[in-house]
Amino acid sequence: MQLTEDPLATLLKAANADDRQAYARFLHAVTPIVRGIVRARSRSLPPDQHEDIVQDVLLGIHLKRHTWDAAHPLRPWLYAITRYKIIDAYRKRGVAVHLPIEDYSELLPAEDIASPLTARDDRAEVDHLLGQLDPRSAEVVRALALRDETQAEVSARLQISPANLRVTLHRAMKRMAALGRRDQP
Repeated sequence: MQLTEDPLATLLKAANADDRQAYARFLHAVTPIVRGIVRARSRSLPPDQHEDIVQDVLLGIHLKRHTWDAAHPLRPWLYAITRYKIIDAYRKRGVAVHLPIEDYSELLPAEDIASPLTARDDRAEVDHLLGQLDPRSAEVVRALALRDETQAEVSARLQISPANLRVTLHRAMKRMAALGRRDQP
């Protein structure tokens, strides 16, 4: 049994009952708490990311405030949201590591150059698959995927809207993939 009620819980209860002023006071009171947790738990993240995490937490609170059960303490619910947003920030950081390639260019193995026969065989297979498409789809694939023309150029030349051009390309590539799988032994 709790002897004194948490003032934050009181504010969030009122906010969930559509009291906008209580919600504003709740956000104003909870922000320094969230900021302190983020700073303590995100020491290995760059400091400029801390405020982004705080904003993510506040957005998460806003979107999920209806899930808090007033019969339970507020702070564990609040800490859980904060914890998960910090974990998300670490995950995002782990995905993209940027290293200048110039520092490692001498250590990286060079790409093997395909033999002319292999390249010719691939080209023959592509031509075979393109021959099985309708002429308009085949031209869209040739223009966008093989000749690297811009969408604007192809759209104007073939008199197709950019949206229709993307759909045509997507369907043609999907059809070619299916045809290629069917031709595999």
